[in-house]
Amino acid sequence: MLLLKPNCECCGRDLPPQSSDAMICSFECTFCRGCSDTRLHGRCPNCGGELQRRPVRPADKLAKHPASTQRVYNPRGCGEAA
Repeated sequence: MLLLKPNCECCGRDLPPQSSDAMICSFECTFCRGCSDTRLHGRCPNCGGELQRRPVRPADKLAKHPASTQRVYNPRGCGEAA
């Protein structure tokens, strides 16, 4: 099950579970669409994988399986994709 991390790892922007601007790689590294498009050019800086739109968990499922509250923030690692 996806963790649904709460923020962009590059800029720290909040990304609530229902956000359509959240982008993830296959390892669930999480970025906002702005950082993905302009800074990372669609590639995860951690693994080099492709960033795709994170799916939105339905509200009834979110209540039973809540999003993560653990924030990951590493702006120094987000200059260029790997």
